[in-house]
Amino acid sequence: MVFHHKDTKGTKVEEEEKDGLSRRVIGLAMEVHRVVGPGLLESAYEECLCRELELATIPFARQVPVSLDYKGASLTSAYRLDLVVDGRLVVEVKAVERLLPIHEAQLLTYLRLTGIRIGLLMNFNSTVLKDGLRRLVF
Repeated sequence: MVFHHKDTKGTKVEEEEKDGLSRRVIGLAMEVHRVVGPGLLESAYEECLCRELELATIPFARQVPVSLDYKGASLTSAYRLDLVVDGRLVVEVKAVERLLPIHEAQLLTYLRLTGIRIGLLMNFNSTVLKDGLRRLVF
């Protein structure tokens, strides 16, 4: 699956469904954080979150390439999204000391390039996961 930019402006009902999906994914991430805590690598949290998504039977894709059109050339492996949940939600997993503005800019760029409107930025290295969560809408 490679994402190309598309226009995905949705209805109010579609937006509410996406919000419900983001709440479910946040709940699963909190379970991961509760079980394993902070201090692991991003890849470990991504793997655990994928397991939670599987258990919840929520469809997702992992390490999804995003194409970037630059001056007439299509760069198909320019970026990889950590997770795309149900084709409607981008999840960027971090394990850093603290979230920085560049992390939010990265997620907003992913949203712009894919046309997906909602993204979650999750820093599992937070003592309390809710302090390391950002929900961004493009």
